[in-house]
Amino acid sequence: MKMKLRGIAALLCALLVMVNVTLPAAALSFAPTTYDEDGQLKEVRLYSECIYMVNLDTGEAIVDRNSDKEVAPASLTKIMTAVVMLDELGGDEETLKNKRMSAGTEAFDELYDTGASTADIQPFEEVSAYDLLAANLIPSACEASNIIAINIGGNIPRFVDMMNEKAAELGLKHTHFSNAHGLFTQQHFSSAKDIAKICEYAISKYPVFKDLVNTTYFTMDPTEYHPEGTYLITTDYMINEHTDYYYTYCKGIKTGTTDAAGRCFASYATCDGTTYLTVTLGAPLDKQPEDIKKGEENPESIYADDVVYYNFIDHINLYEWAFNQLVQKDFINEFSEVRDVKVEYGKKLDYANLKPAGGYSRMWPSNISVDEVEKVITVKEHIVAPVEKGDVLGQMELRYNGEVLADIDLISTTKVERSPVKERTRVIKSYFKSKLFKVTAGIVIGGIALYCIIVFLMAQRKYLRRLNSDREDL
Repeated sequence: MKMKLRGIAALLCALLVMVNVTLPAAALSFAPTTYDEDGQLKEVRLYSECIYMVNLDTGEAIVDRNSDKEVAPASLTKIMTAVVMLDELGGDEETLKNKRMSAGTEAFDELYDTGASTADIQPFEEVSAYDLLAANLIPSACEASNIIAINIGGNIPRFVDMMNEKAAELGLKHTHFSNAHGLFTQQHFSSAKDIAKICEYAISKYPVFKDLVNTTYFTMDPTEYHPEGTYLITTDYMINEHTDYYYTYCKGIKTGTTDAAGRCFASYATCDGTTYLTVTLGAPLDKQPEDIKKGEENPESIYADDVVYYNFIDHINLYEWAFNQLVQKDFINEFSEVRDVKVEYGKKLDYANLKPAGGYSRMWPSNISVDEVEKVITVKEHIVAPVEKGDVLGQMELRYNGEVLADIDLISTTKVERSPVKERTRVIKSYFKSKLFKVTAGIVIGGIALYCIIVFLMAQRKYLRRLNSDREDL
């Protein structure tokens, strides 16, 4: 029942925000929390420098920390390598298995003595495009990335241009690639948000990508150099049930680690019909001092190991918080009345009642009250009849912590007809209050005054003439 309810809730959320509700471009970032041993809510410790977590069902970002910061993405680069390859060859599995690829030393020379991960593919060894894709994604084989680049682009620089062209097509604003594998070079950077967009594109478009990034063990087809095939193991411990970091809801995607980038990870997870995608960059490589003590106190914990994978810890904690503490909450009911607005020239009514054009619902932390969301209402000035039901007469903006959640149209539920009598009366009253009337009245009054003065002066002149005439007669 819980699974059904959460799935229905996610669907309702998607439907409610589709109609007459504008969602902001900026992410609404929450601070993930958990309960301590005493049952008290506390903020989760997150180790990664850059974090971006989005609800794939609704497109709403829920955690955003430095998501636009341009940093080294390490082997998360190979996700774009896979995307460009699939865009060129298509996602049909049989087609990929039937296409053979190989490359000479130009695919291997730059990798010697770098400690780069490989799938032991040899120069001029013919491998299927499907196996190269698997080697690129599952064990993060750098020579597989270069072989793909040479065969798809003709050479590595041209393939890198194709990667950057795809980045521009996807609207990535903080990404520039300089190679196909992710080893550190100048002018090779991306951001957590941009990597998330690449992942979302690949997941939504190519089932073969989804299958491979969720594959723990894989055997490449036999070749002349490897008669028994090549056995590959994923670097993603969250989908490997034999590791301490296994997380049953995780579906892949890709790890990446270099000295410059730290531990990076892109993954997505589904539980009870809700799916989240998370990208983290820049988790520590070395065990943190406080965790050394944890390992000493509990030799059975992950902190007792020589290496602690903080990228996996971050993802597990983020998903646990999202699946356990985010619940579907209604913020606006589309049938609720908001307020009345004055309508001019109304025949029987001089007001219209407003309601939201659509409802608004989303996943929300259970510990944050919906009352903390501010509703800012603005209505049009000088609304004039006629008004029809459904006319947009205002807006409602939902705000939380200074960030805009949504902008919702406010529409009239009332039909207000126009009154000709009121209109004429208003026009007459408006005329008497207008500047034109004042000017006209001033001219008329001035004219009357001038006329009176002229008449007075003429009468005065006539009187004086008569008076002078009488004096002369005397």
